[in-house]
Amino acid sequence: MPELTWASVADWFMNYGTRILGIAVVGALLWLALNKFLPPVIRRSVAQTKYRESKEGMEKRTNTLLFVFRGAGRVFIIVVGLMMILAVLGVPVGPMLAGFGVVGIAIGFGAHFLIRDLIAGTFIILENQYRVGDVARVADVAGLVEEVHLRKTVLRDLDGIVHHIPNGEIRVASNFTRHFARVNLDVSVAYGTDLDHAIAVINRVGQELAADEAWHQVIKTPPQVLRVNNLGSSGIDIKVIGDVKPMQQWAVMGQLRLRLKKTFDAEGIEIPWPHTKVYFGNALPDDRKRDGAG
Repeated sequence: MPELTWASVADWFMNYGTRILGIAVVGALLWLALNKFLPPVIRRSVAQTKYRESKEGMEKRTNTLLFVFRGAGRVFIIVVGLMMILAVLGVPVGPMLAGFGVVGIAIGFGAHFLIRDLIAGTFIILENQYRVGDVARVADVAGLVEEVHLRKTVLRDLDGIVHHIPNGEIRVASNFTRHFARVNLDVSVAYGTDLDHAIAVINRVGQELAADEAWHQVIKTPPQVLRVNNLGSSGIDIKVIGDVKPMQQWAVMGQLRLRLKKTFDAEGIEIPWPHTKVYFGNALPDDRKRDGAG
């Protein structure tokens, strides 16, 4: 083993260290350039898309693309840098690449699921099916989209559980927050209710909610009655719909239910609930009357 001296260290550094340091500096500069120039390029391309998007939607699209391209750029810089450093150290890169190619072919026969995931992830991103920050149902799992990779999608549901879903498993993706969202609820009233009166009250409450200073910024069209939707076992269901900004439908529906309950109480409109009458062998009052009359 050769003796380690300051002269040998200095000689190694002059022959190899300076070039390795140069490769590291170039890699760092490329990473800084990627972070500097990539965001404005992506924002410009998103702004020029033919699909109409809200400001919030464009920001979600931009953040998702930045996340994906930064990850791909980081991997590219690291892999190329390592290959160049190995070449500087005299490690034969060509045979290594050839070996990786053979191994890749062998692995490829069992990696069709990975390839399927990558292809599906590419189409998800290109088609803008959902973005980071959207609420979506993906592969029968509903939640907030926290990450979108080429290989997988990460969702967090209402219980705080994080779901990692391979993109190749996604057959249907439902986006709850694209462009706009919709209030869609059934309001039940008792069978003895004057429906015209109930409908007028519901429409009035929807108009008041939309005019409220705390809510008018998120409501696009006031919640209004669409139709009498169902004659149920204990009450009549009235369908109410209205358009709101993305991710605001749940808050608006909660506030609408609260106001409707208070207004129904004030107007004497009954909200039905199931009733059950139990008799223990005694004749009903109406039956006794009929028997006496006979």
